[in-house]
This record gives sequence, structure tokens and C-alpha cells, in this order.
Amino acid sequence: MSSVPDPSRATPDDSRFAVRRMTPPDVEAALGWAASEGWNPGLDDAASFFAADPQGFFMGTWNGEPIGCISAVAYGDAFGFIGLYIVRPEWRGKGFGMRLWNEGMVYLGARNIGLDGVLAQQPNYRKSGFVLAYRNVRYEGVASVDDEPVDGIAIADALDVPFERLLDYDARMFACQRAAFLRAWLSQPRAHARACVALDDGAVRGLAAIRLCRSGHKIGPLFADDLPIARALYRALVSGVPGERVFLDVPESNPAAVALAMEHDMRSEFETARMYTRAQPDVPLARVFGVTTFELG
Repeated sequence: MSSVPDPSRATPDDSRFAVRRMTPPDVEAALGWAASEGWNPGLDDAASFFAADPQGFFMGTWNGEPIGCISAVAYGDAFGFIGLYIVRPEWRGKGFGMRLWNEGMVYLGARNIGLDGVLAQQPNYRKSGFVLAYRNVRYEGVASVDDEPVDGIAIADALDVPFERLLDYDARMFACQRAAFLRAWLSQPRAHARACVALDDGAVRGLAAIRLCRSGHKIGPLFADDLPIARALYRALVSGVPGERVFLDVPESNPAAVALAMEHDMRSEFETARMYTRAQPDVPLARVFGVTTFELG
């Protein structure tokens, strides 16, 4: 327990406040805080997140008690992503969040850094050099069974497709390669991943996954060369969870992705601002029908 009964007396300059790197159990705890904030993380997200960059998760503590966190995942030397930025309610407004923020930003250094932030926080992120690229919209709906095959589109279990092919396709849809994260993400014990494979040459033309969350199931990523492939992947995924709540995080700037959500009677829940410190990565947003995760990009 904290030695300060009233957090309002605490300051981030006090020696009892410290920032340390998270352990895997710490990431689990941070996702519990995220659930309390209504972010609805996946039940098995912690291991996948930690695999992306074990050095990129920071916990703020007061007298050893965790009071806040941030993730600052480095994807190689050129790109990073900020997420899981939380200070426990009773400790907010005292400057602890800024200490955590600075720790994450220093760790990511000169990389191009992305984040998905709530719209109201855009002015604060701009002060740190972030520029709005586009908005992502979370859609919610109910899964209905419709997994009839579409002519010319073959859907396979992604784990049956050579991983290097999946990795190459994912890297074209993301800002860079993320092998450790992708391997862990697609292999989550309560997730299902599907790929669209070309019938003629076996090339990957789409990749998607659905995972069990605190509430319902989230689809992410949903990458596809075109709307018919995205539709086939979506239906293949939700056919396994009929009647369950499903969520899809859609780049607003991809009208085909918005149309996919609309045709499945999904309704918008909230928006985030996708922002970067440098130029927006050269990602084909017309093929991004669902963001992998707001926490790691």
C-alpha cells in the first residue's frame, strides 16, 4: 500500500515515485486497468503485446505500488507506437502521466511514432509533435452466420499458410515488419486467424483475425486487397461466433471499410485520432478494413 493516504499530496518529483519496466504480470495488470476504462482488451492480449517489445512497457509506482503505465513499442529502429497510457483515477492530475509519457518518448527516440488517441486529447499530443493523419472508428454489431464460399476466393486457416507469406503481407499493410508480434497475435489460444490465398499462385491477398475479449470478440487485423475479399474474411470469422457481439476498428478514410461495417448492421461506438510525429507511413489504407489493435497499431 502507498504510504500517502491522500494521493493529492503526492508529486512526481517525490523520490517515492519511480518508473520501471513492466514484467508480463504487469502487462496483465495494465490490461485490467484498460478494461476498467472501457477499452475492452482481448483476454490473451498481454503475451502478444509483450512479445512485440519486452523493453517497451513502463509502469509508474508510488512506494512500489503501481499507479500508472504506458507502452512505447519499438518496431525496429524506424517506427514505434504509444499505447496503454493510463494513470489510475485517484492519481490523475498530479503530473505522473507526464513522467510516464516522457519515459516512453525518450525510449522511442528519433523513430516515427504513432498512436491512437481519444479525440479530446489531440491538443496535448500536438504539443509533443504529433500530427493528425486520419480517424479510426470502432463499430459494434452482432455476428450472423454467413460463411458461404465466394467464387474465386479461397479462405484458409492462417496457421496453415507459411508464416513468411503472412509476414510479408502484414508488413505491406502496416508501417513495418513486426514478426514477433504477428506470430504471437495469430497464435492466441482464444483467437482464430484466416487468410485469403490466391487459387493460382498461393499468394496471400487478405489476412484477418478474431479474438475473445472482455466483452464479445474483436476483429483485427482485417487486411484485404479489395472489398469482396474483406467481406469473405469477415464472414468466415464471425461464422464461428454466431449471435455474439463483434467489434471492428475501421479507418474512416477507407469508404469500403465503412461500407463493410454498414452492410453488416454495425453501429459506431467511438473514434480515435491516428497521429504520427513524422510523415504518415506509406500504408495502403484502401486495403486496411480493420485496425489490428489501438494499443500497438
